[in-house]
Amino acid sequence: MVAPQTFLDYVNANADRFIDRLGEAVAIPSVSGDASRREDVKRMAQWLEGQLNKYGVKTQSVPLGKQELEGQTLDLPPAILGRIGDDPKKKTVLIYGHFDVQPAFKSDGWDTEPFKLHVDKTSGKMFGRGATDDKGPILGWLNVLDAHHTLGLDLPVNIRFCFEGMEESGSEGLDDLIASEAAKGKQGWFGDVDCICISDNYWLNTRTPCLTYGLRGIAYYSIKVSGPGADLHSGMYGGAVYEPMTALITLMGKLVTVDGRILIPGVYDGVAAADATELQRFNDIDYAVSDLEGAAGGKIAISDDKATVLMARSRNPSLSLHGIEGAFSGVGAKTVIPAAVSGKFSLRLVPPQDPEDITKKVISYIESEFAKLNTKLSLKVEYLHGGKPWVADPDHWNYEAAKRATEAVYRQTPNYTREGGSIPVTLTFADNLGVNVLLLPMGRADDGAHSTNEKMDISNYIEGSKLLGTYLYELADITKD
Repeated sequence: MVAPQTFLDYVNANADRFIDRLGEAVAIPSVSGDASRREDVKRMAQWLEGQLNKYGVKTQSVPLGKQELEGQTLDLPPAILGRIGDDPKKKTVLIYGHFDVQPAFKSDGWDTEPFKLHVDKTSGKMFGRGATDDKGPILGWLNVLDAHHTLGLDLPVNIRFCFEGMEESGSEGLDDLIASEAAKGKQGWFGDVDCICISDNYWLNTRTPCLTYGLRGIAYYSIKVSGPGADLHSGMYGGAVYEPMTALITLMGKLVTVDGRILIPGVYDGVAAADATELQRFNDIDYAVSDLEGAAGGKIAISDDKATVLMARSRNPSLSLHGIEGAFSGVGAKTVIPAAVSGKFSLRLVPPQDPEDITKKVISYIESEFAKLNTKLSLKVEYLHGGKPWVADPDHWNYEAAKRATEAVYRQTPNYTREGGSIPVTLTFADNLGVNVLLLPMGRADDGAHSTNEKMDISNYIEGSKLLGTYLYELADITKD
């Protein structure tokens, strides 16, 4: 089913107004990880609910409980559930997004104020925290609703919405809500859902739209090594005592090789090599090693082979070292022996890896290696958080509908991709509702989500709004099989 030309024309004609609305959303500093911004996250939820109501969406603001943050007991931001359309002859799609954002300060290195959308018509880019992650895509859905409401067009499918304000802080409270609603069956907000669409990721490059069918999971750890009762002077104690930093560096050096091979025994158990069909899918992707190195800002790829690099960043497990707490890192030349240091690292997981099983292997290995050092120091290994990996069927009719929509709007066949990052709620939806989940990104690889100068290209925002609407029409038209 072709999207009506009146819909496409409306999006073009109202582009400036849609950009202004994105500016309203960006101006609300809905930072979920900052206790002082909790009321702003709630304000963002209220703003979004008001927008949905304006276009005929029935909503409910659902409390998710309490949270301990920065020594305070805070109400979690509410989830916003919505529904529009109850035609049993139409398919029903569930839309997910998040309205919270990462912290941002101009002093971090932003060229403009992060919570004031800066529209550069010359470059065609819009800069602001949340522009691409994830307020831009949420606003894309609002633009679709706006157009159909104003033009008097019936939506081609029934839509259910689930928007949260804690995604950037672990989606606390959301898993229980999803499970609770799923258990209600047809009486719940997610009753009769046929498929799910999430727009919270990005193209692999700056030129080719993509459909994403897989995400890696994550398991995040801390290794703490301690010894003396206080920091020591290296001139007085160096060489005479066991030093926590030396032991920690030794342990972290035993986790992974410089070319990315994980050294923890049993980590690769069950991870099968790509078969010919999967390998061909990676080879078919419009991508080059130079795309990776350009985004990374240096010629540092582990291979010159495209498929090898793509699988390394999305299909295979990895282990990254992130930092050390308690160590001297300031200016000058402080000659200190830290009393205690903590190293942070994480593994990105792929099927059939599971955080619980991986954690047992990680802790056992580190404790074994620490014992071999034969020091008088103390060790504590802590699992901080994690999430399981997710892979969907890219041949499902949900993906075919998105492919047709992408070809209609962008005149390009999309890349079919797996991503290296994690969106744990994806698996939560898939497990609880038992339906196909599609990741349909709006933004580009260079948008800089979580970074300074986060942006969304105007063309991606406007054409992306057309894409989301066109996807609904293709979804209505396609045969379920």
